[in-house]
Amino acid sequence: MNTRDVIKELRTKKGLSQDELADRVFVTRQAVSRWETGETVPNTETLKLLSNLFGVSINTLLGSPQKLICQCCGMPLEDEIIGKNADGSLNEDYCKWCYADGTYTYHDMDDLIDVCVKHMVGEHFTEEQARAYMKQTLPHLDYWKRYEELSDDGQFEAFKQQLVDEINALEIEGMPKVEKLSALVGSYVNLAYPLPGGASVKFLDDGATYLGTQLESPFGGERCFGVLANMDFILVCTYGCEGADPELLLYKKR
Repeated sequence: MNTRDVIKELRTKKGLSQDELADRVFVTRQAVSRWETGETVPNTETLKLLSNLFGVSINTLLGSPQKLICQCCGMPLEDEIIGKNADGSLNEDYCKWCYADGTYTYHDMDDLIDVCVKHMVGEHFTEEQARAYMKQTLPHLDYWKRYEELSDDGQFEAFKQQLVDEINALEIEGMPKVEKLSALVGSYVNLAYPLPGGASVKFLDDGATYLGTQLESPFGGERCFGVLANMDFILVCTYGCEGADPELLLYKKR
């Protein structure tokens, strides 16, 4: 699709008239009409406004001329998994796992490789092949090439360690000590916890990024402990295979 078709489709899906879209992005209705007939394309600042309004990347608005990949982990980027800047706008250089709310979530390449390899091993990669591929690929990505410039002097790692200490201090019965926390996107870990009476409740924002980990039960069996946290809360639960039968053990505001 080209820009004119993309804008028209997104406007229609959002239920906006040309006049209403024009008001939202501070242009005239005639300007919107010219975009949708292909006479002109929005300027850079207007593309940013359209990106925020529709929740899609500028690359998508321009008809996806580039194949975007995360400049931290190398994952191909779709609009749904693009990371966000502190102001809520999309950052087309990173995925939600590596960059959330203006913060880089990985500061150790080996830690990132350990996380990625778990998801790569399968039909096409052995663990050794996946690890070798990541070790070859990551140093060529922009984040790692510019790490000294982009790093926060250890502030985020210090925050993660603070969370680890707080979680372990809770001394949840039967739960092993937490050693590390990784970035997790809400939609992948937002379990529905049962309430008395048959209803259920979710505590997470599907579009947000959290820090968390999964811990195997020392007593064996299929149930695991799940830990999630951010600036505001700590959540501890247990669940079965593929998140089945979740049980909330603790939800604590920080």
